[in-house]
Amino acid sequence: MEYLFSKSTEALSSSVVREILKLTQGSRVLSLAGGLPAADSFPIAEMREAFNGAFDLGAPALQYGLTDGYILLRQWIAERMKQKHIHVGVDNMIITTGSQQAVDLLSRVYLDEGDVVLVENPTYLAAIQLFHFRGIRVIPVEADEDGMDLDDLAQKIAQYKPKMAYVIPTFANPTGKVWSMERRLGLLRQCKENNILILEDDPYGEIQFDGEAPYRSILSLDEHPQNSCVVYTSTFSKIVAPGLRTGWALGDERVIQMMVKAKQAVDLQSSTIDQIALHQLLSNFDLESHIEKIRASYKERMEWMNELLVRQRWEGFSWQKPRGGMFLWATLPEHVVSADLLKIAVEEGVAFVPGEAFYAADTKTNNMRLNYTLLNREDTELAISRLGKALEKYSKVTV
Repeated sequence: MEYLFSKSTEALSSSVVREILKLTQGSRVLSLAGGLPAADSFPIAEMREAFNGAFDLGAPALQYGLTDGYILLRQWIAERMKQKHIHVGVDNMIITTGSQQAVDLLSRVYLDEGDVVLVENPTYLAAIQLFHFRGIRVIPVEADEDGMDLDDLAQKIAQYKPKMAYVIPTFANPTGKVWSMERRLGLLRQCKENNILILEDDPYGEIQFDGEAPYRSILSLDEHPQNSCVVYTSTFSKIVAPGLRTGWALGDERVIQMMVKAKQAVDLQSSTIDQIALHQLLSNFDLESHIEKIRASYKERMEWMNELLVRQRWEGFSWQKPRGGMFLWATLPEHVVSADLLKIAVEEGVAFVPGEAFYAADTKTNNMRLNYTLLNREDTELAISRLGKALEKYSKVTV
């Protein structure tokens, strides 16, 4: 059989993170690669009770449901979003199979092949992968530790006439950076003036380490829910469990209802029983205390990795200490190709994500993303030790 795949598959590439995860399954390789929550953060006993509560509801838990999502769960989310200065109703919301599906659905209903999306450089690799698969042009905007450079943003808008901007302004993946209020407002102003939709991806916003007030989402800074130029998406993957595959998107009702129609064509709906069980959990569980425990645990793990890296004193190795999220973004000496270093690192028993996968253009090859949330204290120390051995071997091979 000669399989005749569509032209769009020519742009398909495997996720670097998922391929690296394969290397670490059932092996001695310690993973600093994927954005995996700590297994001891999962509320397993409470989740078991929640699923029992869902089964107690009888057949509805196993029946088809609304494409928009379980209405009681949407109501719960809408109420909690008020804490973030976001005021929406259930018609301004869709439950998605993870927040990644929200990115996919919005791109399906809003972008045509050849349309332009502006992104930071580097940015979330799965978003780049998705946009390329859809035939969308991904144009990077220069950025620093405070977010997109507003002058370069204005230049890229004038030059490329983009239809959308995709951003992760709070604890960005992969860099962990936090946009300043000036940059958030600047992006919002320029996009409103030029009729550009903003897709604000916020999977990590709850994982904040400093004692400041939560960083304002861009949606909360705009008029909403109607007529907003922002679609906001988030997920329960980082604060409850990724296996539930439950996320949501918020925005103008016209945009959300278009996403609902697209979802009907994709998977009809997200899992009924997972949504009902999640609502059962949230109704009988102190989520705020749970999030505080996650923050404390992840801050401790981040501080430990930071301390270990400080001790190493590797020449030419630098990083920005994260203020939240799940990742530490490191820069290696310019002559180091992190993808080549990874091969040696895996032989030594440690994995990370090479930075080049996160670039839309102007790719740099001497960065790496390290996850500090998955491993315990002992394994993190061992992983950093193995990374040091890999760097030592690499330097000998490349001399």
